Amino acid sequence: MATRSGLVRRFFSTSLFSSQSAAATVPKLEPVPSTTLFVSGLNKRTTSEKLLEAFSKFGEVEHARVVTDRASGYSKGFGFVRYRTTEEAKEGMSKMDGQVN
Repeated sequence: MATRSGLVRRFFSTSLFSSQSAAATVPKLEPVPSTTLFVSGLNKRTTSEKLLEAFSKFGEVEHARVVTDRASGYSKGFGFVRYRTTEEAKEGMSKMDGQVN
């Protein structure tokens, strides 16, 4: 208990949302494989075309996009690559992980 100016305040740490019995009954969701890869560490001069070219060696790329700064037009250093299948996405991710081009 804490008192302030004659008032008594009580602090409780009970919550209806954090009961362990409720958490035990909620099923855990399995992660769904995605065909979209997040690519970071890109050079400022990297374009979407160059990103598409680099990742198309490992499968059919549906879309490649480098996120750019509105004012300068240069890359913000990251982008996204979407493959047709999850297998191609896994191969592209494993082959390009840590690569410097």
